[in-house]
Parts: sequence; C-alpha cells; structure tokens
Amino acid sequence: MVFSSHLFVFWFLPLVLLFYYGLPRRARHLMLTLMSYVFYGWANPAFVYLMLVSTLIDYITGLDIVRHGPTEPGGPRTRRQRIALIVSVCANLGLLGFFKYFNFAVESYNELAALLGFTSAAWEQTLRVVLPLGISFYTFQSMSYTIDVYRGEARPVSNLVDFACYVSMFPQLVAGPIVRFSEVADQLRSRTHTLEKFARGVSMFSLGMAKKVLVANPCGAVADAAFAADSPAALDAWFGVVAYAFQIYFDFSGYSDMAVGLGLMLGFMFAKNFDSPYRAESITDFWRRWHISLSTWLRDYLYLPLGGNRLGVRRTYVNLLLVMLLGGLWHGAAWNFVLWGAFHGALLAAERAGLGYGRLPRPLKVTATFVLVTLGWVLFRARDLPHAVEYYRSLFGLEGPGPGAPLLGGILYQPYSLLCFALAAGIVWTMPQAWDWTRRLTWVRAAVCCGLLLLALIAMETQGYNPFIYFIF
Repeated sequence: MVFSSHLFVFWFLPLVLLFYYGLPRRARHLMLTLMSYVFYGWANPAFVYLMLVSTLIDYITGLDIVRHGPTEPGGPRTRRQRIALIVSVCANLGLLGFFKYFNFAVESYNELAALLGFTSAAWEQTLRVVLPLGISFYTFQSMSYTIDVYRGEARPVSNLVDFACYVSMFPQLVAGPIVRFSEVADQLRSRTHTLEKFARGVSMFSLGMAKKVLVANPCGAVADAAFAADSPAALDAWFGVVAYAFQIYFDFSGYSDMAVGLGLMLGFMFAKNFDSPYRAESITDFWRRWHISLSTWLRDYLYLPLGGNRLGVRRTYVNLLLVMLLGGLWHGAAWNFVLWGAFHGALLAAERAGLGYGRLPRPLKVTATFVLVTLGWVLFRARDLPHAVEYYRSLFGLEGPGPGAPLLGGILYQPYSLLCFALAAGIVWTMPQAWDWTRRLTWVRAAVCCGLLLLALIAMETQGYNPFIYFIF
C-alpha cells in the first residue's frame, strides 16, 4: 500500500484516524500496531511474520540488557549484556543479509565462476528470495533500540505493544525516515494532541503528496524514457539524468513529508529528513542534508565506532570509504549501488584531504556539487553496470546518437514535461522547505496546501505511473 493511492487516502487513513481518536488512550498503540501490520502486509501478508520476529528479538534482548547489568552511559557492561547486544545485531543483520543479498551473492558467485572458467562450479539456484518491502528501514530502526539501550542512551520499554508500535508504525515503516527509539521514547509514553499539530500534519501530508504526484511522477516518466533509449544524444541524456535527480528527490522527500505529516496527525513529531540537499556547497554538505536519518545513523552506529576521524588521516579515509560502500550496498543489492557508494566515499575523502572547491563563489559550488551528485545518480538509475557505462558515454558525447534520437527528443521536450522540469528546479533552488513553511500556518498557507492536495488527488486518479523509489530499499 502506498500513500499516493485511492485505497490509502480515502479508506485506510480515515479509518485509522477514526479508530485512533475514537478509542481510549490505552488502546491506541495496539490499534496502530494492528493497522500498521495490515498496511505492511497488504501486498504480501508473509512479510508481517518477518517484522514480528525482528520486533520480538529486539524487545527481548533489550530487556535482557537491562536485567543483567548497569546501563549508565560510558560505564562497564557485563558479558550477558554484550551477548544480548550481539544477538540483536546479528539477528537483524542476518535477516537483512539473507532476504536482501542472497540472490545478489549467488549471482555474483556464478558470474565470478564463469569469468574464471569454472562453469561447473556455478550454483544452480532454485531458491529465489523475495525482498520484503522496507526491510532496510525497520531492521535499522529496531536494531538502534538495543544499541541505544546498551549504550545507556535510551530507557527500555517494558510494554511489548508500545515497542511493536514503534517498530511497525505505518507512516515511516517502509521508506523512512529511520526513527530512533530515543527520539520517540517519551512520545510513546505521553504526547499531546492539538488542533495546531494536526493542521500542520495535514499541511505536511498535502505538500508531500503534491511533490510526489505533481512533480516526481512526471519527472520520472522523462527519466524512464531517457534511460530506456538506445544511445541518446548528449543533451537528451543530460535532460534525462537531471529529471531523475528531480524525481528521486521529490519522490523521497515527498514521502518523508507525508510520513512526518501522518506522525503529527497521530501526535508524534518525527525528525526532519531533508534540508534542501541540492543547495549543498560540497558533497560533505550534501550528506548533512540528504536522507538525514540514514546519514546520521551511519555516522553514529558505524563511522564513529570504526574510529571516525580519531585514528589518523589514513584511517579516516578508510572509514569514509567503508561507510559509504556499506551505505551504497544498503540502498540496493547490485554492483551499481556499491560503486555509487564508492563514488561518494571517494569524494568525501577528497574533500577531507582539502581537494574541495576552494574559494569559488557559492553559486559555482552549488552547481558543481549538483553536477557530481547527478553523475552519481546514473549508477543509481541504470539497470546494471554495462547500462551505466553506456549512459555515461552518451552524457559525454562518446556514443553516437541512436536511430531513435529524434523521436526521443519529441518525447522528452513536451510542454508539460518542460513545465514540470522548470517547476522542480524552481522549488529546489528558490522555494522554502515544507518543514519550515508549515511551522506557522496562516489561512492563506492552509488554503494553498488544500488546493495542492486537491490537484494531487485529481492527478493521482488519472496517472498510471506511480512508483515509490525507496520502497525497494
């Protein structure tokens, strides 16, 4: 089930809000948990059992950590506590590794065997593992609970229903943001419900829906046409990859806005997940602004435990590359994503070494950063590495335009496509962020949000193209 669907907007969400505000407070978390399981299991009910297993493991290990030793920050830990943490981390990474990377590992092994001439050693794979939606998000989220409890940064929850509600809460379940337990622990115990908070939630949801349906989907159609073409001309290739840069931003930031808005409607305040990333002045700045919940998760649970920048210059570079490689692999089980992570890791290391943009004016820094990020998106969007290489050749004019190039131009540069492209650019570089704009709602702003929601709902009912990119992660 996706947010930008008739089923969610007109049936699921009204039913959840009716139950939520009609039930006594003590029953709300149970209702949210059950409805979130319905939301998650709508496409495949079997996925629910996987999430339930992850929830039970982390709930039990969290209690075990507290019962068998001190939990003061920075204090000593007992052997039993360390074992409980290891069980939680290994169980979550094991589930994630098997369901997300089993097929990738087998295919990579078979390709290597064929490359070395050992075709008889190839594994005749009969088992094909289906990737559960959003498993990367909720395993990271659930695992952060036991790590925070172990570190003494969060108090454990004694009520299983409350913890299950935290893990499964449908607004951010399948595509983030990654909500840490320490961020919502107090809200799970007690939170306020006000008309002002609810109104801001509706406004955030409306703006997110408009981003997704009115901007991301049309830009995605342009990107699909460009990446599906055989040897597009250089201009067409650039137009297509910039369209994809707009698509992935408005798709994911729109989803995050909707998630934050839904949380507000239910009394929860989730952290900001985007901060105008295409206005970044460097790749380091970009990662402070893009998918903030993931970049801070990788920093706090991977980069800093590896030593961060405390163990010397060379180790810092290694840590940056390793974290970004794993970050790329987190996004997808394919070599494209590994190289995308390596690309960003190398750029971060280069900037750490002082090889940045120097004293260039800010507009040139922003432009250079956007171009580098956009070049990286080719790896993200291409169906495989050979396709990415072909597309790069087209971008730099190293590949002659294919016979269908004139036809592609007629598809890409339609007035509606150009209008959506200009609208996306205008929002990215000139408009305020939804998070900030909805902090102080006026009647005019509320009317704008309602109007955009109405337009988005009308467009949603007429569009046949409605993917959510980050659902596959």
